Amino acid sequence: MNTIVVYASMTGTTELMARTIADELTKAGDQVVVKDALETYAVELTSYERILVGSYTWGDGELSDEMMGFYDELENIDLSGKRAAAFGSGCTTYEQFASAVDILEEALKQQGCTIITTGLKADTWSDGEEKIKADCVDFVKKIITLSKEVSAT
Repeated sequence: MNTIVVYASMTGTTELMARTIADELTKAGDQVVVKDALETYAVELTSYERILVGSYTWGDGELSDEMMGFYDELENIDLSGKRAAAFGSGCTTYEQFASAVDILEEALKQQGCTIITTGLKADTWSDGEEKIKADCVDFVKKIITLSKEVSAT
């Protein structure tokens, strides 16, 4: 499957997630492009069957500044028929844990995407690198399995 992974990262956690997800999808046979949100136009998503978007959560639950331009462009793009999922990092010490994932998932849904699975959230406060990588591997397994089910319906 033709997949794009777009991400915004500050501390490297969301980038680690994006690259781990991309590596696992590549191992499964996908053609994967990984792009930083600052270097991506939302219209590029129309060229892909599967869209994965990730961002860290800023402050008390906002989308990161690095993701805002891309996010604003999304509202002008028709992504009907595309499969999508969101991922990202946050800190459980905040009331709104990793809410950027929820914001991105809702935006993809609003533009016509079929959301493959619930977004993946990593806790930068307590999750170590190995746990984050393992969670990303599990996330990709769900994406692959559920994408096949979506195709069959």
